[in-house]
Amino acid sequence: MRKAWVLIVLLVSAVAARAEGVTIAALGDSLTQGYGLVQEDGFVPQLQRWLDARQVDVTLINAGVSGDTTAGGAARVAWTLTPDVDAMIVALGGNDLLRGVDPETSRANIEAILRTAQAQGVEVLLVGIEAPNNYGPDYKAAFDAIYPELSKAYGTLYLASFFVGLGEAADNPAMLGDVMQSDGIHPNAAGVARIVEGIGPSVLDLITRTGEG
Repeated sequence: MRKAWVLIVLLVSAVAARAEGVTIAALGDSLTQGYGLVQEDGFVPQLQRWLDARQVDVTLINAGVSGDTTAGGAARVAWTLTPDVDAMIVALGGNDLLRGVDPETSRANIEAILRTAQAQGVEVLLVGIEAPNNYGPDYKAAFDAIYPELSKAYGTLYLASFFVGLGEAADNPAMLGDVMQSDGIHPNAAGVARIVEGIGPSVLDLITRTGEG
């Protein structure tokens, strides 16, 4: 725990030295948008407060749309990346899984998003997601490979899961009662706080990389 805290302190120091008014767009679905929560309890506002508390000069833009798929993200990424946007968090794919979208289609959409960001000189933190087992091993293998492979191909930062901050609870439904809304899909305010703690260091890395660009 002490080592993790020291690492965050060092990251914050590096970010504070390099970041000057960085603007980050969070491109995602209902998890990013803050479904079922009052505005201030959503992911983007809580992440903004987490960064503000560390005196990081950054502005977050909530580009989350409830129900959005990777296709929706690919369709709107160009106009999301206005000239003032320096970096982007990409957290899409959950709704593709709910609809059983062909992994090759999802891959093409994520790649289109990354290609657009690359063309505009925008740094990216790509957040991965794993398919459930109910679609079969071939589907799961194809879908799970999308994010790490495209992250490597396009040189983005990579975080394996949006829910990394939930720890063991992320893989154990019996442990999710305190951090999820009644639908069992979307986090409550406490769950979002833990998600932000998990993703925060990666966002600091994103800001640092943006400052180096």
